[in-house]
Amino acid sequence: MTLRTSRLRLLAATFCLGASLSAGSAHAALFSDDEARQAIIDLRQEVRERADQQSRKVADDLAQSQRSQLQLASQIEQLQQEIARLRGQIEILTKQVADTQQAQKDVYLDVDTRLKRIEPQTASIDGQEATVGADEKRSYDAAIDLFRNGNYADAIPALSAFVRQYPQSPYAPAAQFYIGSSHYALKDYKAAIAQQQTLVKNYPTNVRAPDALLVIAGSQVELNDRRAARSTLERIVRDYPGVPAAQTAKDRLELLK
Repeated sequence: MTLRTSRLRLLAATFCLGASLSAGSAHAALFSDDEARQAIIDLRQEVRERADQQSRKVADDLAQSQRSQLQLASQIEQLQQEIARLRGQIEILTKQVADTQQAQKDVYLDVDTRLKRIEPQTASIDGQEATVGADEKRSYDAAIDLFRNGNYADAIPALSAFVRQYPQSPYAPAAQFYIGSSHYALKDYKAAIAQQQTLVKNYPTNVRAPDALLVIAGSQVELNDRRAARSTLERIVRDYPGVPAAQTAKDRLELLK
């Protein structure tokens, strides 16, 4: 029975009840007291049903909104991984240009100059100049190229071998970061957390540390550990203010409220 029908029945019953009382004849009434009360009950029931339907709809909409926010956070993390991959491709192109320029110079260099290619060389690592060995650089380049090309399963052992062989290398923090990122890309979130925690523990002041914590927070969200994710994001804001990762952490904290 609709709300409009219930109201009409209530009005009709009330009207006829009044007519019946004024006429003084019970048989002239079209609706009894019971029918009037039933109309009131039906009206109340209709109102309750409408209210229940609205409450359920609001609850469903809220749940869907929360799911959408978590999905958005996951999509943001995937986009950041894609950005990292694209940055890697830029590094490859930069390296290719540098190699081409070096090859052109080698044409005019004598034997002594060519021998210098096996000596320690200067490299720019995360915005800082560092001295690395030729074999060390080649080993890192080969391992990181696997990650940049999306070959995460092979990148993990290659990068891990590099860290074991060159634990003091200026490339070690970046290699550790990409080990964790490879696990994340393969959806092995527990391993991703463990590897990035190793980076933060061993290199807390490295520029990769706040980004490693972002990967940890993203992995914790994927594992449905929202409390741990909030704690990790709050740590980024507290310990690494002013870096881009801190603003990203603030934005994600809003989504986890």
